[in-house]
Amino acid sequence: MLFVNKILPLFLLPLGFSLLCLMGGFVLRKRLLFWYGVLVLWMFSMPVVSNTLMRFVEGPARRVPVPGVEKADAIVVLSGMLHQIEGAPLGEWGDAVDRFEGGIDLFKAGKAPVLVFTRGQTPWHPYRVPEGELLAKRAVLLGVPQKSIRLTERVGNTAEEAVAAGKLLGGRTTIILVTSAYHMPRALLLFEKEGFKVVPYRVDYHSDDIAQLTVLSYLPSGGALAQSEMALREMIGWVYYWCRGLVR
Repeated sequence: MLFVNKILPLFLLPLGFSLLCLMGGFVLRKRLLFWYGVLVLWMFSMPVVSNTLMRFVEGPARRVPVPGVEKADAIVVLSGMLHQIEGAPLGEWGDAVDRFEGGIDLFKAGKAPVLVFTRGQTPWHPYRVPEGELLAKRAVLLGVPQKSIRLTERVGNTAEEAVAAGKLLGGRTTIILVTSAYHMPRALLLFEKEGFKVVPYRVDYHSDDIAQLTVLSYLPSGGALAQSEMALREMIGWVYYWCRGLVR
């Protein structure tokens, strides 16, 4: 499952696919295959393409103000925002820090009495502290009572987060789900499958809804390629879960 869900997509994403085409072109002496790899790499490295893909998976680029969010039984914040390095006992923030901040803002606004963090931990880093434990400590430092914080069991992906949250909170529970906008469609389906009534709270937007097209929009960049792969990986993840019958 780990291979199919995490590793196999690397060969389907633009960078890995293009490298395979380039190597195949050299080895087989097929110029068409070589230039096809170059074309794919260039196309998905253009900001106009990456922004379009990201906007598609994120939906409308509009963040709901905290006062406008309906109340629920619990706030569930998904993992994926910390880098653990030596000298930083609580980790360092990654790009998705808005997930944590969004959860804290919702809790302090009284939107739910319980704040849930998931014990995210990848199998290839078994000795690292599960992320949720570090986030819980950070939340306490910001004034969230320890008694209001809940932690799931250890999880490795979004499907496991949904199942673990179901075990922790029980079914038929209304939750505010906090995660990155591009990740919300798939996460929403997985949590609803576990019986939750989900109030989505999208944060960490990547697409630029007001970007104007310029010459630079068509010139390749590493950042655009990374954003394209992020959006495509999310689409692949949805297809994977759909094929396994986890979402409908």
